Amino acid sequence: MNPQIKTVLLTVLTLSCFAIALVELSGVSNTALFNKYGIGESSGGSPLMPDSVAHRTKQMHDMPKTTIQFDTTKHNFGTIKEGDKVKYAYHFKNIGNNPLLISNVSASCGCTVPSFPKEPIAPGGDGSIEVEFNSKGKEGHQTKNVMIYSNAQEEAMSIGFEAEVVK
Repeated sequence: MNPQIKTVLLTVLTLSCFAIALVELSGVSNTALFNKYGIGESSGGSPLMPDSVAHRTKQMHDMPKTTIQFDTTKHNFGTIKEGDKVKYAYHFKNIGNNPLLISNVSASCGCTVPSFPKEPIAPGGDGSIEVEFNSKGKEGHQTKNVMIYSNAQEEAMSIGFEAEVVK
């Protein structure tokens, strides 16, 4: 191969690598190591996971407030056998004028696992937060709470349930 062509190809390759490095370090791309949302900094976010809790929390604080309305915030599973896994879906509606973003949902105990929509809910839209309770080793009356963090007027709110766990 002609030495001049080799030099041109090597120069193009070097400039391409340099351009990619600049884009990553400047934060222009969504997966950049140090983008404008702070993902990849010491906040604990992951540069490869823009849907992280840290990212959604930053987005939530940047969004205008809205209003969330639940059909119910408490549920009673009644009497269940120790070891049963039970689920309940708390339905809600965004009755505000701005999109609703739930940044995180955390349970008061490892026996309770919540799942929630990660995408914003449009005004007038609805969704649900599903909570699964594992009663293994939880004999007796159980009361559990789940905290919801969002851009609603009340940034942190609680939903919960109770159950009577028998052997």
